[in-house]
Amino acid sequence: MPTHTTTSLPAPAPFKPLRGVRILSLALNIPGPAALMRLKALGAHCSKVEPPSGDPLGLYQRGAYDTLHQGIQVSCADLRLDTGQKAVHRQLVRADVLLTSFRPSALRKLGMDWATLRKAYPRLSQIDIVGSRGDRAEEPGHDLTYMAEHGLVGGLDLPPSLFADMGGSLMAVEAVLGALLRQRVTGKGSHAQVALGEAAAYLGLPRAWGLTAPAGAVGGAHAGYRVYACKDGRVAVAALEPHFATALCSAAGIETVDRNTMSAPATHEAIARFLAGQTRRKLEALAVKRDIPLFTLAG
Repeated sequence: MPTHTTTSLPAPAPFKPLRGVRILSLALNIPGPAALMRLKALGAHCSKVEPPSGDPLGLYQRGAYDTLHQGIQVSCADLRLDTGQKAVHRQLVRADVLLTSFRPSALRKLGMDWATLRKAYPRLSQIDIVGSRGDRAEEPGHDLTYMAEHGLVGGLDLPPSLFADMGGSLMAVEAVLGALLRQRVTGKGSHAQVALGEAAAYLGLPRAWGLTAPAGAVGGAHAGYRVYACKDGRVAVAALEPHFATALCSAAGIETVDRNTMSAPATHEAIARFLAGQTRRKLEALAVKRDIPLFTLAG
């Protein structure tokens, strides 16, 4: 009998919607390079001009710098000098979008503000990453200050990540995509500001709504949505929906579950007692057996 061999088809090439788009960045630290990394992943040709001193990120965390700049063409130019200005303008001639992170006054001083560049490059779009808009645009700030302003810093502990910076980078990518769409329709460039303070405010909306406040459903009031101690570490439990909550309660020996059960102190205590007696391995097996969303952590 004839034999049949099966061959697997090659995986389709990833869709690169920005193939052919040229992005030039003058933005330093985290938000600009993080946005450039995402734009590169979408297929854009990405270049960056750094000052002679380099990007500060490369000094205090080289590994992060290398990750963000993989595949990015990086050059050096002193924008305070004519030679540096000419080097940037040679790239601007071919660029579709310019990404910056200077304060407005610094952009004007360097001749890189939108009012100046739009006259020389009508098709160029410019996205400026700033701390705040309007009257506060010149205020100094960083991720920590923007997060603190919008209720995302608790106690004396630093947040576990740079949420305003990373959220702002995604908003910058969003602004670039919007500018490119407008270019295709009008044939002209456009200007937009992305404020890191607004990124922090957006990420802080669940807190502002009360969802993550101590009395909120995902702030600790719901016994099925908390971090508990277990026998050899911790367990993050996210049994929020009724069927997940019922499965968790059943495992903990709680037989009756109604709309008030998960907020009752007795339920919190019963689940805490049950989980405290379980090892991480047992809890991971329980999650599979009973379809409970949880993730175990080292102590």
